Amino acid sequence: MLNYNQQLPVYSLKPDEVGNNRHFRMYNFNGTLPDHEDFLIPHRKDHYLLVFMRRGGSSLWIDMTPYSLKDNTFYFTGPNQIIVKDGFQELWSTGIAFTSEFLSLQGNTALSLLPLIQNPQNGHELLLTEADVLFVEDMIAKLNVEYQSPGEWQQSMLGAYMTVLITYLSRLYVEQFKDNGVAVDRLLLKSFQLKLNERFRELREVSEYASLLNISAGHLSEVVKSQSGKPAIKHIHERQVLEARRLLFHTNNSLKEIAFDLGFSDASYFNRFFKRECNITPVEYRTATRKMYHDY
Repeated sequence: MLNYNQQLPVYSLKPDEVGNNRHFRMYNFNGTLPDHEDFLIPHRKDHYLLVFMRRGGSSLWIDMTPYSLKDNTFYFTGPNQIIVKDGFQELWSTGIAFTSEFLSLQGNTALSLLPLIQNPQNGHELLLTEADVLFVEDMIAKLNVEYQSPGEWQQSMLGAYMTVLITYLSRLYVEQFKDNGVAVDRLLLKSFQLKLNERFRELREVSEYASLLNISAGHLSEVVKSQSGKPAIKHIHERQVLEARRLLFHTNNSLKEIAFDLGFSDASYFNRFFKRECNITPVEYRTATRKMYHDY
């Protein structure tokens, strides 16, 4: 059984049939179903990934923060961040993956200094206006043309278009992630999430995490809510549900075994908790997801 505290798999950028480029790749999904092998499996990537999500509705976790994917929104991650895909819906999106080596190529070195790449605010979601969407779609179209045309000038053209795109997105990043003097609060949220990831099987109350962080439960709740938009107890419940879903899908453990593994006193309590959080029983979830992937 995979535990988040164990060594996580690291996925490298695999070249496709277009030019055999080892440091840059584009993914275009138009109603395509995602791969399911790593569904609910925590993993890392050794490269950067930018995704323009045309249609949302699914969700994923980045460094143990859940994101409900929105329409016409840009998402981004850097190397070695923990990613968990916990949605299975048709994808309407474009992904741009590139390595640190791509950033070190002549002409691309300035990219590594831009805010979107540095990500000092630890953000992963950019909301776009209609004008932003038009600009992003235009740049993606240009990148796709160059990506499909290997040749002497391809790398220079890809680098030029990526410079424009990432510079544009970095301006949006600075506007949306302004530093308002709350660095201490952001650090506290991150510390809470790290402790939660380590101890979610045994600790179920906000006050228990507050004690670990040497602060009051009230202060922890206030900061977590202000920084994430959700109460601390909701974070705790979401982390337990994520692990429950993983165990239901990837193992044949009984409900009693899963309940015990997650620190519940009995299976009936776990069943009520899961139904309250997911509007579906654990057995119904296991049956539905396995049928879905069997059909796929």
